[in-house]
Amino acid sequence: MITVGMQYHVLPGKGPTFEEKFGEVLTVLGAAAGHVRSQLFQDVNDRASYLIVSEWKTTDAFTDFLASDAFADAVSWARAGILDRRPVHQVYQHAAPLGPPH
Repeated sequence: MITVGMQYHVLPGKGPTFEEKFGEVLTVLGAAAGHVRSQLFQDVNDRASYLIVSEWKTTDAFTDFLASDAFADAVSWARAGILDRRPVHQVYQHAAPLGPPH
């Protein structure tokens, strides 16, 4: 299992549009092989900054999704005046076994 952090920064006033479009992307993610779940977060100190956290069964499942036509179609709107910079994707895996909850 891997966790992917996808960081996005939107143009002023485009937050509501980005949030709406994330709903459409979530539908595409839900159909992707190996996708477990995704959530959208907004930075409390920079409301134009968003983080999508996705869990995937394997790194290959995630990279296959990034190379897919479905991904290209799902994010094509972002190039049309929504984002003010290129997104950043970071892939994480568990560093050690998790202990019992506290």
